[in-house]
Amino acid sequence: MNSSRPEMNPHMKRWATGVIAVPILIGIIAYGPEEMFTLLIAFATLAGMAEYNRMVFGKGFRWEKAETLVVALFTLLAAAAGDRALLTAVLSFAVMVILMLNLLRVDEEGLDMIRVGKVIVGIMYIPLLLSHFILIRQTSSGVYWIFFILVLAFSGDIAAYYVGSRMGKTKLLPKVSPGKTVEGTIGLVVGSIAGALLFRQLFFPLLPVPHAVIMALVGSIAGQLGDLCESVLKRTAGVKDSGAMLPGHGGILDRLDCLMFITPFVYYYRVFIIR
Repeated sequence: MNSSRPEMNPHMKRWATGVIAVPILIGIIAYGPEEMFTLLIAFATLAGMAEYNRMVFGKGFRWEKAETLVVALFTLLAAAAGDRALLTAVLSFAVMVILMLNLLRVDEEGLDMIRVGKVIVGIMYIPLLLSHFILIRQTSSGVYWIFFILVLAFSGDIAAYYVGSRMGKTKLLPKVSPGKTVEGTIGLVVGSIAGALLFRQLFFPLLPVPHAVIMALVGSIAGQLGDLCESVLKRTAGVKDSGAMLPGHGGILDRLDCLMFITPFVYYYRVFIIR
């Protein structure tokens, strides 16, 4: 007799994970202190960095993997200090140190700049981009800005999924992500703008409507490109998901790929345009 339990439908896994994770996320953002939010981003960053290391390095390369995690930690600490100059300094010296450490391994491992490039791309891609969550949380009305970004991203994601699955015919970039369509992308942009405007109307009336529309329009496109960039990374590594930490969603990077592109854009728009 086969006593194995039937596996849960992937779509149901996706919703079950969301039902558990979303209230916790909302609670930490809305009611938790800034330090707790920083720890949340630190956990996501280090987990995402570990996923990246598994995909691009595979087995071995312990020194390179250690370098990415150490630099990620110092990048997060610099962002938590709220000093953009310090953040720039940490990353600048990190690149120099990584290149210098590579010189020490030349005799044992030979001349190979590919592994160095993978380390540098990793620290610029994950801890640098995700550190902007910490930076924007420190700004005036930081909690509202975090929720604005999340609503922008997830309302667009939901719209893209349902529009694409029902109306999608024209492939967007089939060699990178066969499931994405032009129709789904249009739904993504419209859904992001609608979600951003609704959030602005209900919770963030101090944000001018034109700025909300511009950030949702550009941010949704940037997020889609971030998703595609992570898809290239996974296809190069020959994996379907970056990890398995989130049942039905894959890994941390699978959930954060669009946010890593949206958040820096919104942050610098907030800093340089809205002020």
